[in-house]
Amino acid sequence: MTMEITLTINEQAKNIVIEPNDLLIDVLRREGYASVKRGCDEGTCGACTIILNGRAVKSCILLAVQAHEGKITTIEGVGTREHPHPLQQAFVNEGAIQCGFCIPGLLLSAKALLDKNHSPTKDEVKLALDGNLCRCTGYSGQIKAVLNAAAIMRGDNK
Repeated sequence: MTMEITLTINEQAKNIVIEPNDLLIDVLRREGYASVKRGCDEGTCGACTIILNGRAVKSCILLAVQAHEGKITTIEGVGTREHPHPLQQAFVNEGAIQCGFCIPGLLLSAKALLDKNHSPTKDEVKLALDGNLCRCTGYSGQIKAVLNAAAIMRGDNK
C-alpha cells in the first residue's frame, strides 16, 4: 500500500509517493539527493545526516512518513560551487576535507548548530559534530573550521 507525503526539500515543495516502511534516506536518494550517504544503517556514522525542521537528524533511522510536512535541508541546498556557504569555505580553508564521504553530514550538523547558536564554544561544536565519523582528517580542523565560519557569519574580522 503506497501513500503520498509532502516534503519541502531545499525550499522546494514535493509530493512523494512512498511505501509505509520506506526510510527517509532511501526516499531522498531516489529523489536525487546523492549527498545523503548510506554508511552504517544504524544512525551512528552521520553520513546520512540532514536537517529536518531545524535539527540535524540521521535519515537512515527515520521513516519517511515521520518527515511528512517537514522542511529538509541537504547539502545540495547549502551554497554552490560559485558561492559556497561560509561553512563550506571554512572547511576548505582549514583543510578539513579529504575523501568527502562524511563532509555533507558534518556540514549539516554544523549548520544546524550555527543556525541556532551564532557564537558556539569549542565544546558546543564538538557536541554538535559528535555522531559524525571521519576517518580521513581528524576533527581539529573541522572544529576550527566551524568556529571560523561562525565568526565570519557574525561579521567578526577573523
